[in-house]
Amino acid sequence: MARVTGKDITRLMSGNLGKKQSGRKGVSEAKLDALIEEATVDAYDESEQMTGFHTMLDEHLETPFQTYVLGVEVTAEQVDLTDDNHIVVVCRRGKWCQRIPLLDLPLPKPPPQGAQWIEAYRRWATRR
Repeated sequence: MARVTGKDITRLMSGNLGKKQSGRKGVSEAKLDALIEEATVDAYDESEQMTGFHTMLDEHLETPFQTYVLGVEVTAEQVDLTDDNHIVVVCRRGKWCQRIPLLDLPLPKPPPQGAQWIEAYRRWATRR
């Protein structure tokens, strides 16, 4: 007889039993792969794929939101695409402003609406 874990019970209650989950709660790997496909469907190269992710993040990620960078609370104001093709988040605290790479930005709990696009981008970025 198979051993049932707490994760199995959680997945059963959420309707996800048998579906492989990503490292983060709530978004299956299949859903992340579908989001990646949606962001990159018409892209011919990595630059266009990055632009596709930036567009999806800009449209779907609810900003501003509060998070912590190096233990200090900041406001994540917007997503931006740098000249050298990296996605960053413009973070502000008082008069100070800094662009943090999206791959490095800690997400608050609970995450903002649209955070599944960040998860999809991180999954895509680690596989390229």
